[in-house]
Amino acid sequence: MKLKLIKNDKQLNEALERVNQLWGAKSDTIERDELEVLSLLIEKYEEEHYPIPASEPIEAIKFLMAQNNLTRKDLQPFIGSMGRVSEILNRKRDLSLSMIKRLHHGLKIPYESLIN
Repeated sequence: MKLKLIKNDKQLNEALERVNQLWGAKSDTIERDELEVLSLLIEKYEEEHYPIPASEPIEAIKFLMAQNNLTRKDLQPFIGSMGRVSEILNRKRDLSLSMIKRLHHGLKIPYESLIN
């Protein structure tokens, strides 16, 4: 396949088909190089034409809680009292800047996920 920028969905589908054909190519081969370049071209096209929106802050917190088996009580050091935690998770109150900073530093939640 001649490598070139992907400019439309038809070319995207062709590139994806070629990736399927090349999948599993051995390292240090022309096929593996083609696979890697095609992957970069596909990624560039999809980022420009099908961007994934940033997550909503409360969903990011709930996702982290689920992934790490955290309870609402575990959020108290970062958000405040149980009442405040409930208000935040039920979207009755917005995160403050200090809460965002504590969640970022304490739980390693990216700022981008906490700021809407």
